[in-house]
Amino acid sequence: MDRVRAEGPVSRVELAGHTGLTQASISNLVKTLLAEGLLVETGERTYTGAKGKPRVLLGLNPQARYSIGVQLGADWIVMVLTDAAGTVMARTRMRGARSTAPVRVVSAVATQIEALLALSGVDRQLVAGIGLAVPGIIDLQTGAILSSASLPLWELFAVREALQKATGLLTLVDNVATAAVMGDYWSGAIPEASAHCTLYMGASINTGLLIDGTVYRGASSNTGLLGRASFERAAGGRATVEEVAGPRAVAARARQELAAGRQTIAVLDDPANPFADFAAIASAAVHGDSLALELIEESAQHIATVVVAMVNILDLDSVTLAGPSLSTAGSLYLTQIRDRISAEALSAPKHDVTVRLSAQVTDAASVGAAALMLQHSLAKPAG
Repeated sequence: MDRVRAEGPVSRVELAGHTGLTQASISNLVKTLLAEGLLVETGERTYTGAKGKPRVLLGLNPQARYSIGVQLGADWIVMVLTDAAGTVMARTRMRGARSTAPVRVVSAVATQIEALLALSGVDRQLVAGIGLAVPGIIDLQTGAILSSASLPLWELFAVREALQKATGLLTLVDNVATAAVMGDYWSGAIPEASAHCTLYMGASINTGLLIDGTVYRGASSNTGLLGRASFERAAGGRATVEEVAGPRAVAARARQELAAGRQTIAVLDDPANPFADFAAIASAAVHGDSLALELIEESAQHIATVVVAMVNILDLDSVTLAGPSLSTAGSLYLTQIRDRISAEALSAPKHDVTVRLSAQVTDAASVGAAALMLQHSLAKPAG
């Protein structure tokens, strides 16, 4: 299924060659998947020679399954409905969960999901379930957030169980960076990557890792906590990446510079909401404001330092940037990180490292969460 999805129309012979399975095994598996409606014969054929029998090509049936992805965020909660090919069929969003009781948020999300299904006209029986992407450190077994800088009210709340009960749909929970990296893979955006990471920047900074098409989860599915990495400051003491480069840090630096008499077109309204301040600074930077551009580039350089370290330690050949904090100034971060990797990647004599913005910068985690549920479903066909 994964090969057909990733490569498009493909013959049974090609599937056998790509998977290492025998022709007989492929024939039996394809027969089952055709009966389930998960695969279809596309009507296309390839020819092996003047006397060779044409090979019938197989494709994924996008309407065979659907999935819902939910991206739980402090400012916004994004919900998408995707088909089996990962195409977004419908999308909605609601205000974030920073200061609202989890029980109330879950109820509101369930209502929005029902509306999404009703408006799309999708048969509920074909919906595999819900993939829920959450920020912070998670307990995959209990489906709870153990620690989250942006959603402290949600710590130890069994969000997976609550959403599953509220909707009646099977629910999986994963962290936002893992969801985002799966979204990259499922969409076909990184077909040639052997070792890939997606850097996800929301309130925190994390990375999801994909090695040879398989998500690397570590011992507890909490890999890639890049923002928690610490280093010695030149002025003394230690600091984490998030403390010098995250949205909170950029907003705090902006207020310090303004207090010192510097000017910016960015309007900083609410000291209690650094994420809104960061969005204003990012917008000003894109419009060429000197102070805002200086702050964003400083943030990007700190992040580039740890990304280069990851590229060299893991021998990565692909990096994607995603997350709501990159929705406005993502191109500025991209330039800084790409230039640093180009100059400092130790693997340069052997291979390039592709660095790109996600096709779904803001919604990467919701699309990826839906993909995680689809993968779970397609790995275990019904019947």
